[in-house]
Amino acid sequence: MNPRRKTRLWLACGVLAGLGLTVGLVLYALSSNIDLFYTPGEVIYGKRENGRKPEPGQRLRVGGMVMPGSVQRDARTLDVTFKLYDARGVVAVSYTGILPALFREGQGVVAQGTLQDGTHIRAKEVLAKHDENYTPPEIKEAMQDNHTEGARQ
Repeated sequence: MNPRRKTRLWLACGVLAGLGLTVGLVLYALSSNIDLFYTPGEVIYGKRENGRKPEPGQRLRVGGMVMPGSVQRDARTLDVTFKLYDARGVVAVSYTGILPALFREGQGVVAQGTLQDGTHIRAKEVLAKHDENYTPPEIKEAMQDNHTEGARQ
C-alpha cells in the first residue's frame, strides 16, 4: 500500500470515529432530557411492551382522567393534590401553581414532573385536554349574537 492510500485510510477512519463519537454524545444528551409518556397503569405496573416501570426521580408525563372527589386545594397556598386514573390504576399528583381553566374532575389531563415514589408524581406543569368540539367562550358568544341578529332580520 502506498503512503497516499495509507493516509486516506487513516483519515477516513478518523472521520468515522469522530462521527460515531458525536452521534453517541448527542444520543446520551437526548436520553437524559427526554420526558416519556405514561398512563397511571403504566406507572404502577410498567409498560406493556417491555414491562419496565419508571424509576423514582425520573422525569415523565402522566396522562389520565382526574378522579372525581380527589381534588384537594390548600386554602392558603396554590398547592393542589389530585388523583389520575385509567383502566389499570390510580396515581397521586401534587402541584403548586395555577391550574388551567379547563381543569376539573372527570376531565383528561397530562401532568409533567418527576416520580417521587411508586405512585406519587410531583408535577411542574399540568395541561388540561379538551375534545375537538371545544369552542372558546368569546367565539361562542359571537356565534350566538350573530344567530340572534339573523333571526331578527
